[in-house]
Amino acid sequence: MATVDLEHVHKTYEGGFEAVRDFNLAIKEHEFIVLVGPSGCGKSTTLRMIAGLEEITSGKISIGGKLMNKVPPKDRDIAMVFQSYALYPHMTAFENMAFALKLRKLPTATITEKVRRAADVLGIGSELDKRPKQLSGGQRQRVALGRAIVREPRCFLFDEPLSNLDAKLRVEMRAEIKRLHLALGSTTVYVTHDQEEAITLGDRVVVMKDGVVHQCASALDIYRRPANRFVAGFLGSPPMNFFDGRLVDDGGRLWFDEGTGRLPVPGRAAEALRARTGADGAVVLGVRPEALAPAASARFATAYSRLAMKVWLVQPLGATIDVYLQTERHGHVVAHVDASADGYTPGVGDTLSIAVDMERAHFFAPGNDGIALA
Repeated sequence: MATVDLEHVHKTYEGGFEAVRDFNLAIKEHEFIVLVGPSGCGKSTTLRMIAGLEEITSGKISIGGKLMNKVPPKDRDIAMVFQSYALYPHMTAFENMAFALKLRKLPTATITEKVRRAADVLGIGSELDKRPKQLSGGQRQRVALGRAIVREPRCFLFDEPLSNLDAKLRVEMRAEIKRLHLALGSTTVYVTHDQEEAITLGDRVVVMKDGVVHQCASALDIYRRPANRFVAGFLGSPPMNFFDGRLVDDGGRLWFDEGTGRLPVPGRAAEALRARTGADGAVVLGVRPEALAPAASARFATAYSRLAMKVWLVQPLGATIDVYLQTERHGHVVAHVDASADGYTPGVGDTLSIAVDMERAHFFAPGNDGIALA
């Protein structure tokens, strides 16, 4: 396996559209990197530049320490798995998996051994004589994975490989891809728009928007310490709640004023935020849905940390309930609560005292991409 390095990589199309801007990333050997972001953020373009399917406008791409800018795709020793499977319909699963090895003119016995070994690992050993139309979506995806595995490349590239599968099969295949990565010790770059895939698969996650990297870190680091409001709102389901408000210094105690009530700023954040109490003191409070709960059933300290909210939708999810709430100033707030909490039966139209776990609160500068302040 090999390292993959991108240095100041730009991609500008005819007409001046910048798909990727100043992309920098050093991928270690055996690392699983996930590129995630909304549609049009540049993640697939970045992957295709690594593969050599898109020319870079400027910068450097290296694989295994060797500059790849002018190296054609076939000579980069990478394997790519596409969203569409890209299987030859007239070939059997065995022939699809063996195709690249036959082009290399490997001995027949070697090809057969490699294909059958990969098929056994993927659980499709009994399906090798079938053509793609005779296989389920999951089996076709396994054939596409097998075709990549048998090549024993230095780097695996995945371009949204699970987006055509149903929800249950996506979960199963996600686990399969991670298991294969651990077993093969591969260097892997994986593109997805699904944040759940990103969180569960990646050793590190690269969050992109408008061709720019907004944060690169482990999934847990990004979840717990998002770099800005965009990242905080993108990673997490349901997404983080945001409240526009202002900071108020009342006798040395710092408060966040939401407009319908005040919440105490925790000590860990007060020092960083106190300087913003001048002028209008504008700031954005970010709270994950699991850090909100009805005050009567909250399992965290609730003293002074409450806002009155009205329920407008309830979504039971089994062990948990997503309760959609609103204040007079903020109309879309989600609390992710324990369905077994004693004495809590939410109803549409109810007005509740909602506790906010301020020890888990985040504060951002105003604006959609406002930086994290505390």
